[in-house]
Amino acid sequence: MASIKCIVVTPETTALEQEADFIALPLFDGELGVDVGHSPLIGRLGLGELRLKTGDNISRYYIDGGFVQIADDVVSILTEAAVPAAELNVAEEERRLAEAQGQAADSPERFEQRKRAVNQARARLRIAFRA
Repeated sequence: MASIKCIVVTPETTALEQEADFIALPLFDGELGVDVGHSPLIGRLGLGELRLKTGDNISRYYIDGGFVQIADDVVSILTEAAVPAAELNVAEEERRLAEAQGQAADSPERFEQRKRAVNQARARLRIAFRA
């Protein structure tokens, strides 16, 4: 059976290189499903869950934005962070969310920093609950 190769690269390392039957990506404006033979595409990723389905197995990862390129059954992802869902802890993510919500937002820059930190924490928490 044909498969799709998924490569996830962060600034530190190649976080993932795996074959899958189906991939679901968090785009900045929704979710994208990628099957074998998908048309070429370049897109901007959002904060959220990357899912790779291989047979009956589903691997889940938190993706921290970035970009995706799809071509010739290869999904290449460039992101700031890729964390396996199994490594996310609900209590830790709740603490991270509370800390983000407590950040000062007394300037436009700090408001944007706080907003991003809150959105990251919420995305991580959603994934932690599903893991």
